[in-house]
Amino acid sequence: MLIAGGGVAGLETCLALRDLAGDRVECTLLTPEDEFVYRPMLISEPFARGVAHRHHLAEIAPRAGATLLRGALASVDDARRVAVAEDGSELSYDALVVAVGAGTEPVYRHALTWTPEADADVFGGLLRDIEEGYTKDVAFVVPLGVAWVLPAYELALMTAWQAESMGRDDLSITIYTPEEAPLEVFGAAAAAALRADLEEVGIQVRTSVQVVDRDGLVVEPGGEPLRAARVVALPRAVGRPLAGLPHDERGFVPCDDHGKVVGTATVWAAGDAIDFPVKQGGLAAQQADAAAEAIAALAGADVKPAPFRPILRGVLLTGRGKAWLRGPGFGSDEPGEAERRALFWPPTKIAGRYISPFLAALDEAEAFGDTPAPSGQPVELDLERDVPAAANALRAARQR
Repeated sequence: MLIAGGGVAGLETCLALRDLAGDRVECTLLTPEDEFVYRPMLISEPFARGVAHRHHLAEIAPRAGATLLRGALASVDDARRVAVAEDGSELSYDALVVAVGAGTEPVYRHALTWTPEADADVFGGLLRDIEEGYTKDVAFVVPLGVAWVLPAYELALMTAWQAESMGRDDLSITIYTPEEAPLEVFGAAAAAALRADLEEVGIQVRTSVQVVDRDGLVVEPGGEPLRAARVVALPRAVGRPLAGLPHDERGFVPCDDHGKVVGTATVWAAGDAIDFPVKQGGLAAQQADAAAEAIAALAGADVKPAPFRPILRGVLLTGRGKAWLRGPGFGSDEPGEAERRALFWPPTKIAGRYISPFLAALDEAEAFGDTPAPSGQPVELDLERDVPAAANALRAARQR
């Protein structure tokens, strides 16, 4: 069993197979990275409000039930059941899980593009300009087609509270987003609670708009120039095409709803590498679980594979505390929830069946401090109702 990728989807696959298949499956984890980085917390580092914990994969891979092999996947020969690494070495397998993640690309030439991997000093430079009074208006932009919008609100809120702590009361912050409501994917309750947080620090939100780059940034509809002194935009995700595997025009791998790669006999995929439009750590873990169940069943384990059924959970870092978000129930008209207490456990930004307790045991949960146990259970988000692009992807996966 070969798993390519040492991120959330790769580790979740290892952990799930160890639990579901036991000694029926021997896992090898192929990855070019030395460390597993808790990427969702990278956003807090410029504000000194959290730390992205790091763990050496050489230490944690055996604990996850895998043998670590350094290298990057370059191509796949499904007929021969051979994966080829970038150094040209060939690795045979009985089953392969592609969990290589995705890259990012900037959307605008006239904006600072924020990514989790960006140097904290880059955003720190903006904060210094705010503190010294050089920058008095900042725009945060969610481009059309962004796979995960939460960081835009976190950045805006933490910037506002940071400015207040600096004694700057003259900073204007505006968020531009194509959403009909802030964080609409989490439902009405979360959107209303977020509105209250935004209003408390004077952040304006322009919804149902698209910012385009025409020798300068313009807000559509209407053609209004975006005149903020500093503009921070989220990037778009881009796939990492692999020779021998199908991919769409953006480089993402098409799968069925059990993670099986279209047109292959022994290849599965999970996480940001696949063509599901919402890219989030908790969803990557759920996709890995679906693939692991299918593989465990093929290996003879007493498992009935379940298809990928998205459950969207999230933690919003507000700059003064944390808001805990979950979407409405599957097929429900309920408004969802937003609280100042945990709605799921462990209280981490990546909520996965296996990886959450695994990382909590490695002290990842300490970034959230002492949080009481939750009173509720996670619920499913009706992605087919709330996210048209996700609905199309789910329907296509069922038909493959």
